[in-house]
Amino acid sequence: MNEQKTTNNPGIPAGDQGLNGRIALVTGASQGIGRACAIELAKSGATIALAARTVAKLEAVAAEIAAAGGHARSYALDVSSEESIKACAKTILADLGKVEILVNNAGITKDGLTLRMKLADFDDVLRTNLTGAFLLTQAIISSMMKGRWGRVINITSVVGEAGAAGQANYAASKAGLIGLTKSLAREFASRGITVNAVAPGFIQTAMTEELPEAHKAAILAQIPLARYGSDADIAAAVAFLATDAAGYITGHTLDVNGGMYMG
Repeated sequence: MNEQKTTNNPGIPAGDQGLNGRIALVTGASQGIGRACAIELAKSGATIALAARTVAKLEAVAAEIAAAGGHARSYALDVSSEESIKACAKTILADLGKVEILVNNAGITKDGLTLRMKLADFDDVLRTNLTGAFLLTQAIISSMMKGRWGRVINITSVVGEAGAAGQANYAASKAGLIGLTKSLAREFASRGITVNAVAPGFIQTAMTEELPEAHKAAILAQIPLARYGSDADIAAAVAFLATDAAGYITGHTLDVNGGMYMG
């Protein structure tokens, strides 16, 4: 596996230090929600293992964390590949000694109506979004068990709760993550490990900015808080679930959707 690492400024970032000394692994950390989660966890004092397929983009995030006085390293990871997952987990544990917080964020979409959806597109989305999270958790959680403390936080979606036309594969993968979250929470609670999920609603990104205005207006009309979410909204929820303050919460799906879905 081609892997590059960046060791950042050993200073502690300003702000809440509730995660000082903790080590966190964030997948899909090169952009969007993953990037925001990595930066927020670093602000709280955690050392961050940044993982994604494109290491060059991770280096930019690592530099941003370093500029704020935090610590980060970058690792190449393809969560659709069992081989890549095992190799990356082994390298991270060798480099950092342990992982105490795992944010399973990496995911893909391959939308299409059910009658036209290719099996390959269905399988690819489930393998990346669901199987990848399972395999990485499996590879990392022994480290948490040894320390009898851990946080696994899975990024699911409102689509996994409410469904969406043209996204049968994506909805199935995200609903599967919710079931996985609950099962893992029961299995590892006795070891001081909590497992929770965060379900974003409609989050404003560069991609959603390109949607037709009529489409965006229709989505906005479904959100009681009358605004789109931001990646910072999701990162704040993730950072909370990673702290000791959330130590009595496990098996829970935290909806961060402005009231778009109330299950």
